[in-house]
Amino acid sequence: MPPRGRSGPLGGRPSATTRGHLSGVAIDLFIENGFDETSVDDIAAAAGIARRTLFRYYPSKNSLAWGEFDDHLEGLRGLLDEAAGTGTLGTELRDAIVAFNQVPESEREHHRRRMHLLLTVPALQAHSMIMYADWRQVIAEHAARRLGLAPGDHTPQTIAWMALGVALAAYDQWLQRPDADLEALLRTGGELLIVAADSSAGTGGAER
Repeated sequence: MPPRGRSGPLGGRPSATTRGHLSGVAIDLFIENGFDETSVDDIAAAAGIARRTLFRYYPSKNSLAWGEFDDHLEGLRGLLDEAAGTGTLGTELRDAIVAFNQVPESEREHHRRRMHLLLTVPALQAHSMIMYADWRQVIAEHAARRLGLAPGDHTPQTIAWMALGVALAAYDQWLQRPDADLEALLRTGGELLIVAADSSAGTGGAER
């Protein structure tokens, strides 16, 4: 499997595919001209393709800012599958989240620009709720397997929401403080996640 951290909301590495290139072009235009002021036609023209060709890769302008999100989810699943049984539920989740969000130094500024858009543009924030639900489900599925529960049960879903909170809180701090260490922020938040997740595992994952 290629490097799992990618260019999505909770993963930092870029892809060299055409879809990754289109997303990069769109992000640059969104930052330079404004999200609302940039049209799909503007993005297609900047990428040197037809409008209809762009829609073969991305279904909407909103989705362009997210990059190859399906690949991001598969990368997270792969990290969690590899981690299964190597530690406690909490340490597995923390380590997977940290690994998934590793950003090469050469791509850090581009990733910061992407995350600034995703976390501050109202239209993208609304769209994010749909994308975050899929991300949380990957976490919930892993937690459920470790706890002997169904992914839709309250405990796995609660852990998934907490995991998302750890990632988003880290990114919020990272965007506010350019000198902040993203990995350190994720690890600090991950320690809180370990306490909650392992407490649930210690009770046998019983639903209350």
